[in-house]
Amino acid sequence: MTEELPPDLAARLKRRGGSATIYDIAELAGVNPSTVSRALSKPGRISVKTEARIRAAAERLDFRFNPMARALPTGRSQTLGLVVADITNPVIFGIVRGAEHTATAAGYTLVIAESQESGEAEAEVISRLVPSVDGVILATTRLADEKISDLAERKPVVLINRAVDGVPGVLPNVEMGVEEMMTHLDGLGHKSLLFLSGPESSWVSRQRWELMLDGAENRGLALVEVGPNQPTIEGGQIALRRVVASRATAVIAFNDLMAIGLIQAASAVGIRVPEDLSIMGFDDIFGSELIVPALTTVRAQLELAGERAVQKLLAQLGHNADQVDDELLATNLIIRGSTGAAPETAV
Repeated sequence: MTEELPPDLAARLKRRGGSATIYDIAELAGVNPSTVSRALSKPGRISVKTEARIRAAAERLDFRFNPMARALPTGRSQTLGLVVADITNPVIFGIVRGAEHTATAAGYTLVIAESQESGEAEAEVISRLVPSVDGVILATTRLADEKISDLAERKPVVLINRAVDGVPGVLPNVEMGVEEMMTHLDGLGHKSLLFLSGPESSWVSRQRWELMLDGAENRGLALVEVGPNQPTIEGGQIALRRVVASRATAVIAFNDLMAIGLIQAASAVGIRVPEDLSIMGFDDIFGSELIVPALTTVRAQLELAGERAVQKLLAQLGHNADQVDDELLATNLIIRGSTGAAPETAV
């Protein structure tokens, strides 16, 4: 399509990944952008001949009109995008709730999209979403830093649980929860620990591991990392063989889903939790206290993370920038039945 367009216009479209605007249509049709806006949003307000020329230009550019857009010339749709890695993961529920409430209160609609734990799929989802929204929140993103930076140059972006230079983010106080976790296991007499890490691209998984290393060294504990792993119940189940081979007496899983899967797999082969093996997770999702035994976990402020992410995005769009809080979100240990005194012999 673009080889038949004027060279300058074709070059701009290529730089934007083929996404056309009303300004491109106006240039191709030889009219003002405001005329394009009237033709596409309120047909019949301009001459039939001009409207036909505009619609032909829009079709040639594969322009997808967004009926939610309230101000086509400015590109504002009063819509925000939230991209998550796995919409079935209960950790997302709190984030979505907080984000939805805050967006609605500000007069915005929140659109949710899923990447299915794939960086490639996430990039594709974002490319489809970006033309229709005013800004994007990336929660549990699997994109590389440079791709996130590139996106932030084109559209307001806020990250949750990810730090990229120059891109606003909402981050947990990882050190607080990890420190309480290490102190708890040390106090129970555990000397050999194992961390079931999350996806290779997970920023928060790397942060937790580094802090666990510091905590283990300071306390004289043995610590090994096994991973990367899929952050799912199945990911925790599959890891059991490696856990047993490590001879560790306590396992810290990347998230509650993996910890629950590990508890299930251990119980299926007769390994008692916590008598033979202590297991911990992160996030304190719905269901973490329903598993038997109930899961010891580090609680995260998920709903507040969603609220603050929307606030930061709105600030970039010119709304109440002075009300945005940059404090790290507190994390704290919730002690339940899945951790106990270290056994005299490893599993």
